[in-house]
Amino acid sequence: MNNSEKKRMNGEAEEENEEDVEDEGRDAWERTYTDERSWEALEEDESGLLQPIDNKAIYHSQYRRRLQSLSATSAASRIQKGLIRFLCVVVDLSKAAGEMDFKPSRMAVIAKHVEAFIREFFDQNPLSQIGLVIIKDGVAQSLTELGGSPEAHIKALMGKLGCAGDSSLQNALELVHDTLHKIPSYGHREVLILYSALSTCDPGDIMETIQKCKKAKLRCSVIGLSAEMFVCKHLCQETGGSYMVALDEGHFKELLLEHAPPPPALAEFAIANLIKMGFPQRAAEGSIAICSCHREAKVGEGYICPRCKARVCELPTECRFCGLTLVSSPHLARSYHHLFPIEPFTEVSARQLELSRVASKTCFSCRESLLTPGTNKAGPCAACTKCKQYFCLDCDIYIHESLHNCPGCESRRITPAAASVTMS
Repeated sequence: MNNSEKKRMNGEAEEENEEDVEDEGRDAWERTYTDERSWEALEEDESGLLQPIDNKAIYHSQYRRRLQSLSATSAASRIQKGLIRFLCVVVDLSKAAGEMDFKPSRMAVIAKHVEAFIREFFDQNPLSQIGLVIIKDGVAQSLTELGGSPEAHIKALMGKLGCAGDSSLQNALELVHDTLHKIPSYGHREVLILYSALSTCDPGDIMETIQKCKKAKLRCSVIGLSAEMFVCKHLCQETGGSYMVALDEGHFKELLLEHAPPPPALAEFAIANLIKMGFPQRAAEGSIAICSCHREAKVGEGYICPRCKARVCELPTECRFCGLTLVSSPHLARSYHHLFPIEPFTEVSARQLELSRVASKTCFSCRESLLTPGTNKAGPCAACTKCKQYFCLDCDIYIHESLHNCPGCESRRITPAAASVTMS
């Protein structure tokens, strides 16, 4: 090594030391703002003053584009949705999950957003079930069995947080294959893998395991938290899933929540099936019986299977003794909107709203003013294509994501009946 190389290396080391000293000299609040880069959320207005960026309008425009693309795809191909889903969520808790490129760490970010995903999943899919699998120390471990209780899954995941060892994708696929290949033909078998590592330490040929999953009709999707991996991409291509790499925490949350709505059904599952279901009665308050789920005595909790009279804790589930699918009528009603989704509203500009003949410039749903606060100028809104009523941006998102019914269209259906009752 010559003198110039030594000087160059010494210079680089001195620069790194100066940066470390600089970071240590900052206060905690200064380091927080430096990491979050909050100044990027500001923009300059016409007068040259700084103002915060309207993230609400940006989020709504992104949401509308996604909604319109999904509706256009569904309308063009008449896609059938999978309403009864059996999903295994595989969480990589190897030592790579301890990396701090996601603040405070990948493991903490995964845990926070998986909790939100589980709640959103059961809200969108009331007849479906989830099972959790973790990868740690080169071994795949089943954390929870397939079930419909979000609280049980979240509690089990929060109790097992901790990263160690290598990751083994093959062991995880073998475990979820053994769990899902027994699912009846009407159930849609899905695997969602949250992968942090850049490698996989497998005991055998993973390509054989991928073909086994493909033969069992498992749809495997992967969300990576590091760089793209060929084996993950090959797995998703073979099984019909999707593979995406998260750029930051916000992008990871968006990618994860995209798996909550029912995906298009595979051709093998698109045939009509008759499913036997039971509607159990709630157990009496003072009754004592052994729960078939936890194998322990409980007082006045749970439901009674109409076929074998066994006690279960929560719905939906399958009876452990007779195998009957147990649901409640609200679960079926909440799944109905996936069969007939509400059409996207048309975006109305401020100029169009001002020229419209609507007397009250208020949202038909929440009755809030559509005018910008502090001015008499109209703000952006959306209009239903059928009833022609105007809605604010928040109600537009709420109607399509949670309510799944247009208040304007529903009021038109109710009004004639109410009028006839009043006249009689």
